Amino acid sequence: MNDSQDLADCTATELLALFKTGEASPVEAHAAVMRRIEVFNPILKAFCHIAGEEPARSAIKSEAAWSGHRKSGAPVRALEGVPTSIKDIILTQGMPTLRGSHTIDANQAWEVDAPATARLKEAGAVILGKTSTPEFGCKGETNSPRTGITRNPWNTAKTPGGSSGGTAAAVAAGMGPLSVGTDGAGSVRIPAAFCGNFGLKPSFGRVPAYPLSPFGSVAHLGPHTMSVQDSAMMMNVITQPDARDWTSLPYDGVDYLKDLELGIKGLRIAFSPTLGYVKNVHPEVATAVKQAAMDLEALGAIVESADPGFEDPLEITTGLWFLGAATVWNSLTSDQQKVTDPDFRAEAEMGNQLSAQDIQKLNIRRGALGSQMRQWMKSAANPQGYDLLISPAVSIPAFDAKPAGHTPMNAQAMLGWTPFSYPFNLTQQPACSIPCGLTSDGLPIGLQIVGPMFGDALVLRAARAYEKLRPILRPSLNNL
Repeated sequence: MNDSQDLADCTATELLALFKTGEASPVEAHAAVMRRIEVFNPILKAFCHIAGEEPARSAIKSEAAWSGHRKSGAPVRALEGVPTSIKDIILTQGMPTLRGSHTIDANQAWEVDAPATARLKEAGAVILGKTSTPEFGCKGETNSPRTGITRNPWNTAKTPGGSSGGTAAAVAAGMGPLSVGTDGAGSVRIPAAFCGNFGLKPSFGRVPAYPLSPFGSVAHLGPHTMSVQDSAMMMNVITQPDARDWTSLPYDGVDYLKDLELGIKGLRIAFSPTLGYVKNVHPEVATAVKQAAMDLEALGAIVESADPGFEDPLEITTGLWFLGAATVWNSLTSDQQKVTDPDFRAEAEMGNQLSAQDIQKLNIRRGALGSQMRQWMKSAANPQGYDLLISPAVSIPAFDAKPAGHTPMNAQAMLGWTPFSYPFNLTQQPACSIPCGLTSDGLPIGLQIVGPMFGDALVLRAARAYEKLRPILRPSLNNL
């Protein structure tokens, strides 16, 4: 290891290589990440809960495992000793899961690991704590009455996005190379785009969840990392089966690292800079994504300008989302309702105005959209379809970080500025955001790569090909 290299800036892949040779240890990596958290978390508020002594004890156990491996070849687990965080939506034994809400009592027994948390622990990850989220993950920025405003490590005046904003900010700032987030309308991809890291929303059901989200089958779990390879490693872990999720896909045993380096030569990629309906895309975003399309073509892909042919499904997304908010709201007492985020309250009120017939019509429209996209993408039934679709991840760079309730909540305020993300929650397709440049103000821009349903490995493979040409950069923390 280079003497000037800070272990907090290493990817999980790099850490594991250092652990294997003995050039660094899990204890040293944990200490480096904790120093980073101690200095920068008070500024960024990426973590809402930092674990006590258990991560240090886990790191010591991991160090012993690596020592045994070097001495005798004893096997080590896939993520042995890697510092990792969990979004504060996902249950974690021994740590509160408060969902950014004053309505949840921290002083209760926290005895259950969600499937993703359990699999990460079983793989040897060192769980550092919980990352900040807006209340119940209700919006694409990260602020809440409980945790305040989470900030972007590229520019602390800006939002990291949301709802996995704490996760993205933590990973970008070197507060642990791995984190798991959730994505119900873009909540992994938006903060990945704003914070300049890699975020994957897998096919729905590929990563088991428990309990299931009150926002229904638009809700996905996925990795946030600073390299595509790290996300592929995480997918090998968090996609393992868990019987508690009756909506999960049958476990297929895919090794997401196996074909990661195969490249994209010959793949047919649709480049859709507006999806056919987006009116306003920031010019620097449009330019960067167009360049990314040309880069992919230079890597051997067949890139064609093509729109998928559907109208803006904002009404479908927000209708179903507001219904989920109303479901949570109606489970709260009147005293709890009084302390909620005004944005969540407004969403719930709009959800309570929907009739059963309204919801049925939205679901029918969603079904038609999903069917259309299954037919449009390449499959055995449509061998002439597109292997992948690319677009901007978000139509604008990160905007100013503001407190909860800063703007009256409605469908446009909630998601109108991120029209590229939510369609693919409705269709349940895998989609990622990978950095593809910076604005003149030094803010990251994200390229979205969308795959056919169940094409998670293909999305990772394409992202890796692009990453090799345009490596992912970290923000400078010197001015924070």
